[in-house]
This record gives sequence, C-alpha cells and structure tokens, in this order.
Amino acid sequence: MVAEGKCLARHDNMVVFVGGVAPGDVVDLRVTRKKKSFMEAEAINFHAYSDVRVQPFCEHFGTCGGCKWQHIGYDTQLFYKQKQVQDNLERIGKVALPPFDPILGSAKDRFYRNKLEFTFSNYGWLTNEQIKSGEEHERRALGFHMPGRFDKILDIQNCYLQPEPSNSIRLAVRDYARANNLVFFDKLRMTGWLRNLIIRTANTGELMVIVQVYYDDQEAITGIMDHLATTFPEITSLHYIVNGKGNETFHDLPVICYKGLPYIHEEMEGIRFRVGPKSFYQTNADQAYELYKLTREFAGLTGNELVYDLYTGAGTIANFVARQCREVIGIEYVPSAIEDAKINSQINDITNTTFYAGDMKDILSDELIERHGRPDVVITDPPRAGMDEKVVAKLLQVHANRIVYVSCNPATQARDLELLSEKYDVTRVQPVDMFPQTHHVENIVLLTAK
Repeated sequence: MVAEGKCLARHDNMVVFVGGVAPGDVVDLRVTRKKKSFMEAEAINFHAYSDVRVQPFCEHFGTCGGCKWQHIGYDTQLFYKQKQVQDNLERIGKVALPPFDPILGSAKDRFYRNKLEFTFSNYGWLTNEQIKSGEEHERRALGFHMPGRFDKILDIQNCYLQPEPSNSIRLAVRDYARANNLVFFDKLRMTGWLRNLIIRTANTGELMVIVQVYYDDQEAITGIMDHLATTFPEITSLHYIVNGKGNETFHDLPVICYKGLPYIHEEMEGIRFRVGPKSFYQTNADQAYELYKLTREFAGLTGNELVYDLYTGAGTIANFVARQCREVIGIEYVPSAIEDAKINSQINDITNTTFYAGDMKDILSDELIERHGRPDVVITDPPRAGMDEKVVAKLLQVHANRIVYVSCNPATQARDLELLSEKYDVTRVQPVDMFPQTHHVENIVLLTAK
C-alpha cells in the first residue's frame, strides 16, 4: 500500500500503481497509463484474495469514489495510515524522530461526517450492471461525482458517511423533485434548475439544509422549501441559494435563510461553535475533539503562555485552547472565517483572543510580533500544501519554545520539518485518523526548541 490509497506491484523492473486492490491480492492487470518510470493499471481478474480483505458494506462501493478502502478492515487501514506517516517523515523529513505514538483511530468508522454535499444531474451515471440489464432507468440523479468526472453523477440510495436524517432528506428531495418535474441540472449545457444539496448535522442535534438552484423561481423555491420544512420539522436552519455561475461555489453569493436560524452550533467542552452556511468546521466532529485535545496537550499550556495559532480557520483551536493560556493570536487567509472566529469568541465570553485576516507570510510580520510579543507556543494547521517557506523562515526567526504542527498531508509536513530542524527537535509524533474508509490521515508533531 502506497500513496493515495493505491497498491504497488512490479513487472519487468517497472513500478505499477493499482487502485481498488489490497496487499496480497493476486490479479491480472490491464495497463491504463504508461510512463518512463511507472505504469498505472486496473485489476480485471482476481486469482486469489488477500487475507486483509473484508466485505464492503455499501452497495455503491467500487463505483462511487467516496470510500475507497471499504474492502480493507479498519485495523488494517490504521496500520497503513501509520506506515504512511512514518514513511513520509523518515524519507522526506530526514530528521531525527522519536518513537511514534500509535495512531488514534476513530470511534466511529461510519456515520462520522457532519457535512455532505450532493449534486443534481439530469443524466445520471449508469453502472455496468444497469447497462447490461437492457432496462430503462431513471436518469435524474442526486448523489456524488464519479471519480475524475465533473459532469457525471452517481445516484445514491444509501450513504454510510453521515447519520440520519441525511439519507432520508436526500431521498425526499430527489423524489419530490422527480414527482413535481423540477428540472435537474445539466453541467455540460448549463441548463436546468436544481444544482446542489448540502446537509449539515451537529452534535447539538441542530440540522442545516441548503438547496442551490440555477435561477430565481419563487414558486418552485417555496414548494421545495415548504416540503422540507413540513417533512423534516427537525431542520433548525433551512436555506436556499440562487447560483447562476459556472460552478457551485457560493462564498461570494447571498444565502437566503428560509426558516429557522441562519446557523447551527457544534460543541466541545461547553464551548459552542457557530457554523453558518459558509463556515468551515472539521467534518468529523467527534474525532476533531480528540485531535484538539492532543494538540492542547502537546502545547503544554500552564495558563501563562502567549500562543500564535496559524491557519486558524474559524478559530476552533484558538478558542478551544484560550482558557488554558494567557492570550491567543489567530491568523487566517479567509476573511469570512476570521469573522466566524471572532463570533465564536464572543458567544463563549472568551476575551483573550485576537484574530487577523490575510496572507500568512504578510501578516506574520515583525510588526505583529512587536505588537503582541514573541510567542511561547505556535500551533500551526496549514492546508495540504504545507507552510510557505517565508512562514517557516519567520518561525525560525521567532524561535518559540514549542511548535505544535497539525497536518492533513504528512508529505508536506515532513518537508517543513526538515526546514525547521535547523532550530528544532521533533520530540513527539501522533497520527490521528479523521476519515475511516479512506487513505487520508492527520498527524500531530511536537517540535521543541534546541
């Protein structure tokens, strides 16, 4: 098992990458792509199955690209995630490493997500079995994109990622739209009306639903909104968006609250986090709590520290640790996320946080450090690309006592650790699984000043 959840085989001294198989499978392969140094292939016939295989629990497995590791037992998934972290840090980081803490698995390996986004299509994807049947099939679909295809949508009957009433809401919306002849969107021709459905569930029991349409038709909007409100009275935040753009992003569009409050709340240790339609919040809330507790533990807070929280997002970590330190300075690129961070401080009566919006390499400046002081602890949780070299250089200059580096990409984390090794030792490594049934893994590293 190697990068991106694929397996590796060798043929005539050539590396072959294969998806949808498990270590130990004996297969015939069809080459789908050939380069000078490697090939990509797909399995077309199985001679023997690996001992680590299990029976996938979802009827859409193998067609939908959402849960690519359902054919591998969860303990085995955790083993390879830990190995992925270790391989990246050892091979790319090339720094002295302590013994790794065992990966922290998720208590739930299904129904763990608090947000799913579904797409409408007037020409849904048919499986090979459906095509071979020769029967007519309903093509108006509401589901997920096929892997690598922006215009092909697989109609989903049951999804095991988000708890009820997520499945029931999706099916009710789809069936209502079909029964009332509402036109599903055509991504290629940019025609139709229904575009997108977002469902957010929270650990407080609050529930948000957002329907995105292509143009303003108040009669149709009222019909589908009232149907949702009547059928699912548990919806506490019901919205719609009119989006006539070429894509489904809506950060620059108004979101109309049709019923209920314009937000929902997640909660950790009595701290409430307000989540609006445009807010970012960790999609596995239960495991995010475990991740943040470990981050706080790594930070070694005593109540007197000045903490810089880089890439703070909606200030979740900043507000989570604020009560255990003197002050937190949060920095984030997205202005709307910083507004959420400030609101989350206000509604929890947290007064020792300050937030800045802007490019990290510009905001984390000598002026900022002069204004607030040299941090005792830096917490950094960058995007998959890792930290900009100028940010790393500034951290070396600031030389905080401890850096807690949270990463969703151990490869870029390892690259940054090598740069930071000039003034820091890696003293603890803790992988965390946030996304069961996928190859994705988070990792927390504690760096201590030399």
